[in-house]
Parts: sequence; C-alpha cells; structure tokens
Amino acid sequence: MMMGRLALLLLLAFASLQLFCFADDDNNDDDVVFYESFEESFEGRWIVSNKDDYKGLVALGVDIDVVFGAAGLWKHSKSEGHEDYGLLVSEKARKYAIVKVVDEPVSLKDGTTVLQFETRLQSGIECGGAYIKFLRPQEAGWKPEEFDNESPYSIMFGPDKCGTRNKVHFIFKHKNPKNGEYVEHHLKYPPSVPSDKLTHVYTATLKRDKEVKIMIDGEEKKKANFLAAEDFDPPLIPAKTIPDPDDKKPEDWDDKEKIPDPNAVKPDDWDEDAPMEIEDEKAVKPEGWLDDEPEEIDDPEATKPEDWDDEEDGVWEPPKMYNPKCAIAPGCGEWKRPMKSNPAYKGKWSPPLIDNPNYKGVWKAREIPNPNYFELDKPDFEPIAAIGIEIWTMQEGILFDNILIAKNEKVAKSYRETKWKPKFEVEKERQQAEEEASGLDFLASIKRKVFNALYQIADIPFLSNYKPQIL
Repeated sequence: MMMGRLALLLLLAFASLQLFCFADDDNNDDDVVFYESFEESFEGRWIVSNKDDYKGLVALGVDIDVVFGAAGLWKHSKSEGHEDYGLLVSEKARKYAIVKVVDEPVSLKDGTTVLQFETRLQSGIECGGAYIKFLRPQEAGWKPEEFDNESPYSIMFGPDKCGTRNKVHFIFKHKNPKNGEYVEHHLKYPPSVPSDKLTHVYTATLKRDKEVKIMIDGEEKKKANFLAAEDFDPPLIPAKTIPDPDDKKPEDWDDKEKIPDPNAVKPDDWDEDAPMEIEDEKAVKPEGWLDDEPEEIDDPEATKPEDWDDEEDGVWEPPKMYNPKCAIAPGCGEWKRPMKSNPAYKGKWSPPLIDNPNYKGVWKAREIPNPNYFELDKPDFEPIAAIGIEIWTMQEGILFDNILIAKNEKVAKSYRETKWKPKFEVEKERQQAEEEASGLDFLASIKRKVFNALYQIADIPFLSNYKPQIL
C-alpha cells in the first residue's frame, strides 16, 4: 500500500513538473524579439532623421534628454501621473521621424508574430497620427539618418485621426512576384481610435494561417484574412482578368438609354416667358402699417468721436439702429404686395424622353488575362529590420511606450497585464474622480460615453459601409 501511494505521489510530481516546464516554454524569453520600455534615455540608441523636414540635433538636459528637430521635439519624459517613462511628441503642428534598428531582422514567415505598443494622447487628438512603421532591411534603399515618409516598410500599424478619418491603421506592403512592384494593402473597415486621454495598448497578431487580429486594450476589435478580397483594399491576390486597355468603344456605339422624343411638339398654350412668381393681388396692407416710419434710424445715443477729423475721415454719420416703433407695428416703410408662385409658370419647354431604339447598353472593354495575376497560399512578407515613428500631428503630448515584437501571444498578454493595465487602471480612477469633483463633468462624461458608443457602433461589421456617416 505504501509503495502504491509513493508511486502515485511521484507520478503527480512528475506531471506537475512537466506542466511547469510546458508553461515556462509558453512564456520563453526567446519569444521576445524586440522590446523598448524607454526607461533609459533613447539618445544614442534611436536615430532622429536628419532630413530637412525632421532634422535634429541632441541636447542633454538635467532631468530629461531631449532631441530637438527643426520640425519637432522628441522628449524622454514621464507619462503624466506616473513614474513610467516614454517617448514624447512635445510640440504641435510638427513633423517627426525617429528610428531604431533591431539587432537581427525579424521574419514574419514563421509561426506567430505579435506587434504591440502603447500610446497615450495626453492632450487629446483632433488631427494627427500615432502609428508605427515596421521597416524593411536597409538593402531596400533607405538609411536610418535619412528615414522619412518614403522609407520602405513591411507593416504600418496604429491610431490615426483627423476630421472624419478615425481609424487604427493596419497596412502592409507586398511584392507582386510577377512585376516586382510593391503594393500597399489597407485593412478595410479598421477599428476606431479611443476618444480619451488614457494610455491604450494596440496589438496586431499575424498568424501563418493567413490571419491578422487587431486588439485594443486586449480586446479583439477586428479579424481579417490576408488572402480575402473583402478584407483588404486592394486585395492581395489581383483579379484574374482586367479590361483590355487597347479595346476602344466603337464610334457608333450608342449608350444613351433615353433620348428626347423627336416627334414631340411644344403645346400652343406653353408660355416660356411667364415669371416664376407674381404679386399677390389679393393681399391687403395690414392695419397700423407705418408708411412714414423708416425701418432704421440714427442711434440717438451715438456721439461723434473726439478724434474724428471731417477732412480726413469724411462727414461723420451716427450709426443706424432698428426703429423701435417698427417693433410694435405690423411693419414700416413703403408697403408692397408680397409675391406668390405663378400658377401659369411652366419654364422652358423641352421634349419628353423616350426609350432610345438604338441603345446598346453601357459599353465595357473586353476582359483579358491579367499579366500581373498570381496565386499564393500565404503572404510573402518582408522581414522587419527597424521600428520607425514618422508622423505629422497638430497635437502635442503623444507618448509612445513599451514597443514589443514577440513570437508568442501569451508573452504579449503578459506585457499588457504587467506594463499597461496598472497604468490604465490608475488613469481611469483619476479620470472618474476628476469628473465627480467637477460640476460640468457630468455633461462631459455623458458626451464621451455617447461618442464611445458611436465609435463602437461604427465598428460593427454590417455597418462598415456607413462608418464615415456615423463618425
């Protein structure tokens, strides 16, 4: 009996050890390919573009490190209300460009890849972006010191808002194997940007089963298939056929569905000169109408300014004001009969339309095989060799933090739970306390809740076509 119990205990211990090992494997440090917390100064590790629009030089302060650009000011700064540091966009109406080269290019062709980062719009955002570009290797034709809007990237991901444009971008560039051209593919109907000043974490999970999943604050907002035509614009897989560019519409092709009736004749009683409106002959001047009173009179309390010079400024005239006598009368001045619609008005005559007997339908060029058509079982992504932030914004106070590239969804979740969530909870509680302490916050709170509800409604898939109108 004792041996049996001992064997059972050893079996349970072995099973627990195996579970522990497997659990540890799921959260292996090797799954973290790149991580930037900005707890240390970014100076010397990140490179500010020296292109004219973003040109920068380094200036070290006492408490914070600053990279000053002609177009924008990057700061190593604490998030408001926290001891946690981030990369701060500190000036409004500026362009910014900064890049970090990773130690080894990150392949997107094997297994799962998670792209995740935090942003906090500390001053809100009315017009600007807070997205990140995951750049291709420098062999594609770019240099960190010359990083700009044209630098080739594999994926662009993150929030962007300006006017009615409100979306969390997910864009990828893919090489057409037939012609060698790189095409930019945009996620259709992307989720909206949260409308507050709290820290939010954005996650894009790429899977080799052709799927991408977009999450905001750990909540799934969008799932799409890279190969599905309805999920990306333009579709990754081109159309099999295209209109023949050399096919021209025949000169005798009649595509007018309706034509004026050639046999129609203008009626004899059709008066094209009859006016649209005429005086109402039945109208009678209201009793009490003040014919001799003007609608405006000189302001009796107005006085000529002391510095008024008649020779230079002309003859001074007091400003006009509404005649108070007209306020208690039906009207003032010369009475005129009001106008009414002319029942005899018909306007310019034109013959009615009839079916065109020669109508051939809408002409379309004949379809030919698309020379750039190709088929793929899965996307052929370019590797990620650098992380770049290249934005133009009208708002200051955009803070980037905890940029992560991982090969495991559990790792990304762990970072959300330990790095993002504690900050978010503190900010949310502080926001609620401030609202309760302020008299007008009730209205502001209701407005924000309404806006958030509208953004969520706009993200409902079957309402995607109406998203611009809803926003």
